[in-house]
Amino acid sequence: MEFLTDYGLFLAKSVTLVVAILFIVGSLVALGQKQKKQHDGDIEITHLNDRLKKFKQSLEHSILSKELIKSREKARKKEEKARAKAEKESRKAGKGNPLEENDDKQRVFVMDFDGDIKASEVSRLREEITAVLTLAGDKDEVVIRLESPGGMVHGYGLAASQLERIRQKNIPLTVCVDKVAASGGYLMACLANKIVAAPFSIIGSIGVVAQLPNFHRLLKKHDIDFEVLTAGEYKRTLTVFGENTEKGRQKFVEDLEETHVLFKEFVNEHRPQVDIDEVSKGEIWYGRRAKERLLVDEIMTSDDYLSSKCDQADVYLVHYLEKKSLAEKVGLSVAKAAETLALKVAKLSSSKV
Repeated sequence: MEFLTDYGLFLAKSVTLVVAILFIVGSLVALGQKQKKQHDGDIEITHLNDRLKKFKQSLEHSILSKELIKSREKARKKEEKARAKAEKESRKAGKGNPLEENDDKQRVFVMDFDGDIKASEVSRLREEITAVLTLAGDKDEVVIRLESPGGMVHGYGLAASQLERIRQKNIPLTVCVDKVAASGGYLMACLANKIVAAPFSIIGSIGVVAQLPNFHRLLKKHDIDFEVLTAGEYKRTLTVFGENTEKGRQKFVEDLEETHVLFKEFVNEHRPQVDIDEVSKGEIWYGRRAKERLLVDEIMTSDDYLSSKCDQADVYLVHYLEKKSLAEKVGLSVAKAAETLALKVAKLSSSKV
């Protein structure tokens, strides 16, 4: 009994501590949301050529002999010196403006889009594209590494509109898909001048779906009334708690069909080479099969594509970092710690079963 009493007190203290932590986290998050202002963010640039070069040098120093490393380093320095001398002579000869950076080499700007159902990353993508468009020209290239199974129409419509800004500037746009670009994800991808997909990436799903539960019969069984008041015949077609009518269902399906028509027209406009009637039945295809249907242009991973670009262009990874308030930083840190603790507890629990 004494053991059970001590254990009960310990459990009560633990629960109290967890509740207190959750209360503090909730208060901080609520305070951050209440006082949140539009924080300026920063654009972070990573030169992928340098990164690839460092990888290569690390491998060379680990594998090759010292003599061979020394010989290659000497040849590399000699090549860089000759290139610098040629550029200097070119500027002296009047072929270049010494006050301006030499822009002869192509630049490739890389951005990532990892889409959820709401296309939440569109807020970050629009900032990155705005920044790139201040400098990029028609001889440069923008590469989007896109991963998305699709989601809400308006969210992915806005994301696609951001990629349209690149096309309007006549800047070549390439979309790389390593895992999935389906539904809203493909809505974005089809804007590209070139779509590069991994062999087993999932492509397509050119269709529209909507689903919702209905609890009307459950509420009716327990004598609970639910009223929906509208002004306008089709202001509300289907509801979760009210009684749905056949007329409402028909209107809802009509709206889905109209959205599907718009989706098909959009894809057909930007990928006229595809047989839109064949590929717009909601099916998905793996990369190789998608290429056979002209939904993609090349079968290759984004790693191979960008590595090949590093041989002929300066490749820059562009990432927008939004500044967070102190409350948000503390809240995220505590939330992450709580998540880690919960995973550890679950792992321990499962190991005892």
